[in-house]
Amino acid sequence: MRGMNRRGLRLELVAAIVVTLAMPAVSLAGQNGAGLESKAAVATQTTLTVDSHDQSERTRANLTVDVTGEDRLPATGAVTISDNGQTLAGAALNAHGQATLSLALPAGDHAFTATYAGDAKHRSSVSQQVSAQAQTTTTPNFQISVSPATLSLTPGQSGTITASITPENSSALTAPMFVTLSCSGLPDQSSCVFTPENIEILPNATAPITSSMVVLTQQQEGSIAHPGSNGIALAILLPGALGLGGLAWSVRRRAWLQRLSLLGLVALVAMLGATACNARYDYYNHGPPPNPATPAGTYTIDVTAQSSNGVTAITNTTTFALTVK
Repeated sequence: MRGMNRRGLRLELVAAIVVTLAMPAVSLAGQNGAGLESKAAVATQTTLTVDSHDQSERTRANLTVDVTGEDRLPATGAVTISDNGQTLAGAALNAHGQATLSLALPAGDHAFTATYAGDAKHRSSVSQQVSAQAQTTTTPNFQISVSPATLSLTPGQSGTITASITPENSSALTAPMFVTLSCSGLPDQSSCVFTPENIEILPNATAPITSSMVVLTQQQEGSIAHPGSNGIALAILLPGALGLGGLAWSVRRRAWLQRLSLLGLVALVAMLGATACNARYDYYNHGPPPNPATPAGTYTIDVTAQSSNGVTAITNTTTFALTVK
């Protein structure tokens, strides 16, 4: 009994020592985990400034967005601009954590806000509301907006954005107004397609008219390889090159070897031109070079709507932010 009691005491003592030693480690791990979490989620502040001015019977607003973190480092990613709660545009932040946009405003009062989506090291944030007023006109026009204003894709994926055309003063139209949509600023190896590409605004129309814009990216694709062709070419060319080397070494000794080496050199050059060293041969036997993928990054894409009556053209532009991972 005494032996059993002593053994039990020893086990309890060992367990107590293990628990005592483990507690600081657990506490340290918890502190480290909390530190990593705080570093991965730094709070941000988004600031929006709006400068509006009248131009050609239209009011334009220049918007500047500035996003900074509590770590005082510029944020990365994209921001969204809303007017009275309706999404208008999006833009990519530059290396200084800033984005600038220029938008044509319909007549009336406007209340803009900028929303930062966040990134791997910064939390999302929303700016204070900034008001602006646009002048009243009687000229037929339209406003363009996009939703969503940010799109994130991996190479090879496609995404859809809705472009909305809202008529202005369409009661002054004497005939339908046709608007053509296009996009620019896309990264290499990407494209956009509108359905429909042309929109018709009828006289007295007030409801927004939408078009579906599909953004396409490209995944890297390898070329078709023929591993056996290189081995065959080497099996033919290597012995030939060695043979010509031997002939060149003996050319001074025998005259007939000089003529033979010349013929062999001509044959070798002809073979190189018809096989692996020929661009056409390489294309047919190895296939085209691999297609590169759409480069990663965050881009500001322009979406333009243009109409013309044959004399004057109306062009309005908005933007959205495309992130390729």
